[in-house]
Amino acid sequence: MPVAVEQPFSEIPTLDWGLISSGSPVDREQFLADLRHAIVNVGFMYLSHSPIPQELVDQLVAYIPDLFALPQEEKKAISMLNSPHFLGYSVQGAEFTRGARDNREQFDFATEYESPWKAGDPDWLNLWGQPQFPPESLLPGFRTTIQTYLDLLQKLGMDFIRLFEEALLVAPGQLTQFYDDHMQHRCKVVKYPSADYLRAEDGTQGVGPHYDGGFLTFLLQASDQPGLQVQNRAGKWIDAPPVRGTFVVNIGKALETATQKVAIATTHRVVSPPKGSGTRYSVPFFQNISLEAKVGGAIEVPKEILELKRARGDEVVTDSVNFSEYEREVSGHVQLIGRIKRRRTLVPDVVQADLPGWRAVLRECVLSA
Repeated sequence: MPVAVEQPFSEIPTLDWGLISSGSPVDREQFLADLRHAIVNVGFMYLSHSPIPQELVDQLVAYIPDLFALPQEEKKAISMLNSPHFLGYSVQGAEFTRGARDNREQFDFATEYESPWKAGDPDWLNLWGQPQFPPESLLPGFRTTIQTYLDLLQKLGMDFIRLFEEALLVAPGQLTQFYDDHMQHRCKVVKYPSADYLRAEDGTQGVGPHYDGGFLTFLLQASDQPGLQVQNRAGKWIDAPPVRGTFVVNIGKALETATQKVAIATTHRVVSPPKGSGTRYSVPFFQNISLEAKVGGAIEVPKEILELKRARGDEVVTDSVNFSEYEREVSGHVQLIGRIKRRRTLVPDVVQADLPGWRAVLRECVLSA
């Protein structure tokens, strides 16, 4: 099981899902070898020839400019402030990363889910719940399109995690144990304005350096504008430009923690498009795990896979903040604290509104993080 250790990486590898769909055992082994390398040494990969129909992707992409062009009062009607589940619309600059404002406007959508939360339950149990969508009359067909897209990505994510188990030579179910039968997965639809529409004091941070917190993220780069950058272990930023027909897949901190840090979560950021280049759009899909899952040291990893980690080394230069809470807290608690920290501009309004699941957790948050 040879794996070339590239340290640090200088480009993002591409994995071809066609090697899986071909049904060939030889092709499958090649895919697993490519996946193993990306898991251990990079933490990011392009995925080509995925089972998500390109026609559906194109339909979703076509809606995005019209979604952001909705009247502000219509966007405000589905504001995240209305949702204890962190779902809905956010104005440009509503989120912060490492204390700096992110220059992006966004909608957070999710698969259908009824929150089981009731008074006295843990606050994080209310993290999942009913999503908010624009009225059908304003964007006919949009809700159906994005829900279909989310459902298909949810299936792809589960198939991918099973391939992770194969690539890491762990027993079937070692990673899928962290999923419930009925879960909520979510996505953002994001608009990054070019520097033409930013003030000098806004800077060029589309979203600042960060790790993702969950298991896997599937990013659709929905326009031709670049901006996504991935930080290698030496601290150098590597461009990950849009490539039509692909998703950018990256590993989150929960998956890194569950695999004894064999799988590597990698710092990334988005730089605002330069003047004259146009608006960047993207749709990141976040694969959740059970809110009650505790992933610290949870699975057994074979010695030969741990040897790949040893050969890679643990030293890394990063501009990110960590998610070390995953080593001791349930997933829902970690996610809730992270979201409140990033949404600090909403905190005064949230406290006044007394939305369930937010007030108590504020006491734990270092809001400047």
